[in-house]
Amino acid sequence: MKNHEVLAAINQSLDEYRGRLDTIPDEFFTQTPPKGGWSYAEVYSHILQADLGSSIAMERCVNGTAEPTKKGLNWLGRLFFIFNRFPPIKSPAPAGAATAKKIDKEEARNLIIKCRTRLHDISQKLDGFSKHHRVQHPRLGMLHAGHWFRFILIHTKHHLKQLNRIDAQFKSSGVKH
Repeated sequence: MKNHEVLAAINQSLDEYRGRLDTIPDEFFTQTPPKGGWSYAEVYSHILQADLGSSIAMERCVNGTAEPTKKGLNWLGRLFFIFNRFPPIKSPAPAGAATAKKIDKEEARNLIIKCRTRLHDISQKLDGFSKHHRVQHPRLGMLHAGHWFRFILIHTKHHLKQLNRIDAQFKSSGVKH
């Protein structure tokens, strides 16, 4: 995938997050689902904070302020990028991952705008970046700017599935929204 295609796909996912905000009733946004797990608010908080954190790592790589190294992806990182997805097993977020907190819808809207703007600005600098400048990911190894960009896309799409699971939990418990 070319950089402009990755950005377009990220924006499409962010459009879906934004569109869903209008369909989730306010009283359910911060409510824990009937069977437990994260609320909608916590998913939005996590994914948008993770995108911003990943964009900082990406920017450090692009600007050449990240560690120059020949170390690369570990075996999990290689699989992650080969299959463009998380493994099919459920696992907790790694230590140091963006924490999930209950935010309100307005904060979610503002974070979407902030992510979109930041990613657009950084993506303009991606042509010809050095693959030797990398930042450590807690599970995937040392990622260069292109890896971080693709990670943001894959991670953002992954959590759309989590929103679908939350929807299903509310519906299966008889809660209509």
